[in-house]
Amino acid sequence: MLKIKNSLSVISILTIIFVFSLILATNAKAVQNQGMNQGQDTPTVGEQNQEQNQAEQGQINTEQHRGTVANFVQSLLQIANREGGIGEQVRIIAQQQNQSAGTTIQAMEKVQTRNKIKTFLMGTDYKNLGALRSETVQTKNRLEQLKRIMENVQNEGEKTELQSQIQTLEQEQVKIENFIKTQESKFSLFGWLVKLFNR
Repeated sequence: MLKIKNSLSVISILTIIFVFSLILATNAKAVQNQGMNQGQDTPTVGEQNQEQNQAEQGQINTEQHRGTVANFVQSLLQIANREGGIGEQVRIIAQQQNQSAGTTIQAMEKVQTRNKIKTFLMGTDYKNLGALRSETVQTKNRLEQLKRIMENVQNEGEKTELQSQIQTLEQEQVKIENFIKTQESKFSLFGWLVKLFNR
């Protein structure tokens, strides 16, 4: 009899938690849809604050990231075409970063579109966060290579442009690292168990 009461208590608590998480997920979705319906072409102060809030909450705009990396790659390819001795090295790094961006964006989208209830119960998508972390390390290595290459660039204009592109990509890396940290720190009921098996 005592076992049945304990089982019923556990089931009741789990049901309450499940219903509460559904309510939270529904409210979050409504707020997100309300923000999307206000669409304007030029970013206002409110939209900039929303982007900052998204970054703080571990969200990242994959389209903006894709555009930033595309500009980075295009600039590197232009530098590679103009610079003789280091051109091939820069071209290879640009191609590698372009491929890396595809993997990074795909992993971020999978993490962001993961079912909220599944995330609440089992934790975040540790597999794709691992892929993101791996791409981040590779990007850091490429940035270090570019910094070494930049020392050999003779043209000051090219050097300034290369330095600017490196800084832009470093800022994107910070956003991705914040995204990973925030996603990993999300509360879940059994996430610790899933994390234990993913090690």
